[in-house]
Amino acid sequence: MDARDRTVRSRSAWRVGVPVVCAAAGLLLGATYSVSGGDEIRRSDAPRLVDLVRETQQSVDRLTAERDALSPQIENHHGGSPSAAAALTAISGRADALAPDGGLTPMRGPGLVVTLNDAQRDAQGRFPRDASPDDLVVHQQDIQAVLNALWSAGAEGIQVQDQRLIATSAPRCVGNTLLLNGRTYSPPYVVTAVGDAAAMQRALSEAPLVTLYKQYAVRFGLGYQEEAREVELVGYTAPITMKYAQPIGPLGY
Repeated sequence: MDARDRTVRSRSAWRVGVPVVCAAAGLLLGATYSVSGGDEIRRSDAPRLVDLVRETQQSVDRLTAERDALSPQIENHHGGSPSAAAALTAISGRADALAPDGGLTPMRGPGLVVTLNDAQRDAQGRFPRDASPDDLVVHQQDIQAVLNALWSAGAEGIQVQDQRLIATSAPRCVGNTLLLNGRTYSPPYVVTAVGDAAAMQRALSEAPLVTLYKQYAVRFGLGYQEEAREVELVGYTAPITMKYAQPIGPLGY
């Protein structure tokens, strides 16, 4: 191959290679533009992690300073002045005086313990043949009947399972369990009351629904037991904020 042939081939390679390289560079620039949206990919003013951390810290410092500045205002508003402190003391004293009647403090004294339980199988492991499933379990109305009788007899305080009852307490049956203040319980259900045990037993014997339950207990094997003895009640500790109640007078009573 002479020099002329080599020169011709070299020029042909350049004629083909240069357009290919230019086309590839154009495709690369186009892809870069579409990714960056027309902006520089590595601009000097792009946010950095350290800058974001610094800005967040400055925001936290500013909010902390605002909180510290507002704290004295809150203190002055709630008991900072002699009159406000006296009013707060009076309110606290009234709340403490009402706490026992409201069921918020523990209580101990003579009382009565009533236990209700679902029916149990006999020695052969069977229930009465003519019993339906509803005949074999303690229902909400059974527990409510016992509670109503105890309250009517002058009970000073009542506890169901391990929870003290207050004015807003509402035992509910969910399936074969008892729901009280967001917690569920399985039988046996233990109702503990402080008060005159004889009066409460008399009220239970005269309550129609309790009498009906006792008949079912004899017929289908439901559990029912009364025990007069010294008892102790816990204080109610859950939140007692009213959601729907409204005061009926200027002072709420």
